[in-house]
Parts: sequence; C-alpha cells; structure tokens
Amino acid sequence: MMDFGAAQIASVIWLGILTSISPCPLATNIAATTYIGKQIDSRYATILAALAYTLGRTLSYMVISILIVGGLISIPGSSNFLQAHMNQILGPVLLIAGLFILDIVPLRLPNVSFSMNMLQRLGDSGFIGAVLLGVLFALSFCPVSAALFFGSVIPLSLKFQSRFFLPLLYGVGTAAPVILFAMIIAYSSRLAGIFFNRLTVAERWLRRITGVLFVAVGFYFCFKYLFHIINF
Repeated sequence: MMDFGAAQIASVIWLGILTSISPCPLATNIAATTYIGKQIDSRYATILAALAYTLGRTLSYMVISILIVGGLISIPGSSNFLQAHMNQILGPVLLIAGLFILDIVPLRLPNVSFSMNMLQRLGDSGFIGAVLLGVLFALSFCPVSAALFFGSVIPLSLKFQSRFFLPLLYGVGTAAPVILFAMIIAYSSRLAGIFFNRLTVAERWLRRITGVLFVAVGFYFCFKYLFHIINF
C-alpha cells in the first residue's frame, strides 16, 4: 500500500530516537560504542564503527519486520483482514503499548546476556564485529524498546504494509543519538559523561510524554473505530 505520509515517517523516526535513549538500549549503545572505540585508535574510525554498529541494529529491525509484516500480508486472508480491521486493532494495541511505556503495566522479558569473551572477539573483528554487535544488542529487547517496536512500529508497518521502509526509518532513528554519542566519546570523555546525565533526565520526561500520547491516541482509535462513539 505504502501511502503513509510525513506524520508516519516522523513518528517512526521519533520512536527510534526514543528507543535509543531509553535506559537499557542507551546503556548497551554506550557500552558497545565505547568498547568498539577502545579497539580503534582513530576518532574517525570510532565514528565509522558506530555507524557499522547502527547498521547491525537496523538490519535486525528490518529482518524482524520482514518476517512478521511480510509473513502476515503474504497470506491473502490475513492481508484482507488487516486492511479491513487495522484501525480497530490499533486502538487497543497503542493503549496497551502506552501503559507499558509508562511502566503502569510491567512487561517482563527474559534477560539476554553476552559473555565478555564473545564481546572481545567481536570487538577485535573491526567493523564486521561492530555490525554483529549491533545485531545482537538490537535483538536483546528491553521492556520499553519491545513496547515501542512491537507495539507501534510493527502495527504501523502492518497498517501501511511496509516491510522495509518504516522499520528502516526506525533503525535510522535509533542511529542519531548513537552516532552523536560516538562523536562526543571520540573527542571528550568528560563531555560524554555530562551528555549522558542530561540525556537520562530528558529521556524520563520524553518517555512519559510519548506514553501519554500513545494512551490518548489508543483511546481515540478505540472510541472512533471500535465503539463508534465519536466521528471526528
């Protein structure tokens, strides 16, 4: 279908940015960027390694989207059902995702850990290792990142039948703060600490605002498309 507009594009980029500055993804992003940077003695190479790490994360999101979105819309009955009822489905999905993001309803996920030996080998593998680190850390979803990706990006991709483009933009959104942080680390570790502290404070408020918006939009979709209480 692919008839989404600027609002959908801006939304998935913003969700990517919010994901990357959420506590758990931010910690893994910083750890990966710092770890990769220690293996490379050039500032530019550190930034390129961050780009490679971002590429790995983006590839993970795109592959997941291809499997879920591509699988569902390739089934004729499923595709027709989604086209006819996606607005009704989006309301409850966004409402529940908003509650997860606000941490009103806790989301428990299994912990995924990686051994130091494996990280050491990936770090020593240069840019290929950085890509693989991005793939691995993207697959270790935290509650907030899972709610943002599976509760918003995937439903939007299903609604607009976008296997690649919207997940790609989401991956690009996750890249912006990572690359910025890599540049700060490359030039000043002291500034990186200040930036991290301020970003942590800002993330709390940005996540709360986004969660409230999810709940509000979820209620709107429910009242409009599920219960037909409002018609605007």
